[in-house]
Amino acid sequence: MAKIGFIGLGNMGGPMAANLINAGHALTGFDLSADAIDTFRGNGGDSVATATDAVTGMDVVVTMLPAGTHVRQVYLGDDGILAVAKPGTLFIDSSTIDVQTARDVAAAAAEAGMMMIDAPVSGGVGGASAGTLTFMVGGPEGAFARAEEYLNAMGKTIVHAGGAGNGQAAKICNNMILGISMIGVSEAFVLAEKLGLDHQKLYDISSTASGQCWSMTTYCPVPGPVPTSPANRDYEAGFTAAMMLKDLKLAQDAANTSGASTPLGAEAAQIYNLYTGAGNGAVDFSGVINFLRGIS
Repeated sequence: MAKIGFIGLGNMGGPMAANLINAGHALTGFDLSADAIDTFRGNGGDSVATATDAVTGMDVVVTMLPAGTHVRQVYLGDDGILAVAKPGTLFIDSSTIDVQTARDVAAAAAEAGMMMIDAPVSGGVGGASAGTLTFMVGGPEGAFARAEEYLNAMGKTIVHAGGAGNGQAAKICNNMILGISMIGVSEAFVLAEKLGLDHQKLYDISSTASGQCWSMTTYCPVPGPVPTSPANRDYEAGFTAAMMLKDLKLAQDAANTSGASTPLGAEAAQIYNLYTGAGNGAVDFSGVINFLRGIS
């Protein structure tokens, strides 16, 4: 049983922490939200007043933070968690952030005598609760090997993508594909509606033909064909449009920095920017079909 500190106990971090507790580990957690802390304590975790308190004396520390700026603030500087952790602590950052921040913080961790991986996830709140997340991991082989036990308690598919920052690179590439494909599937259903083609008929054909993709067969943006998709719950979010926009912006920043050509990624980012700007940031990203129909 490891002593694990967990910083960031929100919609994703909370269920992930619960799965570590269920695996027999002792967790100490910190979050700015009182409700998140109450849920964490109800699941068997111990809470503390500061992020540094959640790190002191721990064997492993998991962070799930909103953006790269938060990761830098929490990890670095005289008041950062790297300054108070014991030597050899394993850090697992499951935030989705820019590649450069992941590499900068990993370098600082190594210099401080720590082990660190960047391990962003795919699978949404449902995957976090069920323990079926996909982890895309960047970092040294030794750190990855040590982290596998804890990642397996929270996820189903664990892939080592290479050195520091490569987990983040994999995440933003994957989600750029997802954002583009969801718009494509949604456009197809909107066109089908205009042409008088039934939703189920299009699904029956495309789900078994060359149009098949995850956005069609698992997360279908119209009610009916896939009963578990958010479309059947008025687009209650499993993965919000705001989070999709964040990942698409990260992909565009990386494309601009690296000189990669991503015209469809850029267009997808613009569409989700307009969609969230119309007040839909908290709606599931598959609800973009309503934006394409002209429904605000």
